[in-house]
Parts: sequence; structure tokens; C-alpha cells
Amino acid sequence: MKRSSSRWATCVIGLGLLSGLVACGEMTQAMTGMPKSDTAASAGTGVNAFTAPGWQSGDVKSWGEQLKTRAQYGQNDHTRSH
Repeated sequence: MKRSSSRWATCVIGLGLLSGLVACGEMTQAMTGMPKSDTAASAGTGVNAFTAPGWQSGDVKSWGEQLKTRAQYGQNDHTRSH
């Protein structure tokens, strides 16, 4: 009887150590491919799929015009529904 309880305790301790090692093996969660947070929004992402036609990367005036156009036509449900 005493031998089976020591095996039980050994198994429990082993599982506890194993779960602790699994928790230490977590992969890093770095945000790769994302723009730096300290860059201006008008600098863009550098990905062509996210670039609207006619927009010049880094041009603040062009950035403002694109935002105004998108807000007026593209994202305004009142103008899109009529």
C-alpha cells in the first residue's frame, strides 16, 4: 500500500513539473510586419493591398483628401443607400 501511494505522489509531482515546463515554452508574440506606432499615419503601411489608388505615400495633403473622400462616399451609409 505504501509503494502505490509513493508512485501516485511521484506521478503528481512529475505532471506538475511537466506542466510548468510547457508554460515556459510559449512562443513570442511580436507584431512583425506592422508599422511602427511612432510613424505618421500618412506614411502608410508599405503594403500595396492597403493602398488606395491615387494616394501618395507620405503626402499629408493627399492623405487628408483620401480620408475626406472615403468618409463622404465610401463609409457614409446615407449616400450609399440612395
